Amino acid sequence: MTASVAQPQDRRTRAISLIGYILGISYPLLALSTGARGLYQFFLRDDLAKLGPLLSVLTALLYLVAAIGFFKRTRGWWYVSVCALALELALVLIIGALSFVLPDLIGSTAWRHFGQDYGFFPLFQPLLGLIYLLWRPTRVAFGVAK
Repeated sequence: MTASVAQPQDRRTRAISLIGYILGISYPLLALSTGARGLYQFFLRDDLAKLGPLLSVLTALLYLVAAIGFFKRTRGWWYVSVCALALELALVLIIGALSFVLPDLIGSTAWRHFGQDYGFFPLFQPLLGLIYLLWRPTRVAFGVAK
């Protein structure tokens, strides 16, 4: 018997597939946690700026859309997920930067300080999601590429 040596392509395929599994688990969990946080802040905390809770609810909605897209695996949902992740990445960069300059206006949100309250996961999660969705085998699975 000969020992099989993993080819670089095999390792890359496993790594990208692992990213997909992580995202499939993390997006619904973060949608739940940021949505609950935003609703709690909005309705039960008067001392916070209202923009922060609204941004947290928006974050939860984007996470939920991305999560549905990861599971639906259709051409249409692929496009919706890519758009949601691109918007998420843009907003985490914009809101993250503004939270240093205008902390009282931004308030407490999942994107504050580029996701510091969530271990910076909101900063790199959309990047991983876009890498996963734009990867050729994923596009083939969604029916976007042949």
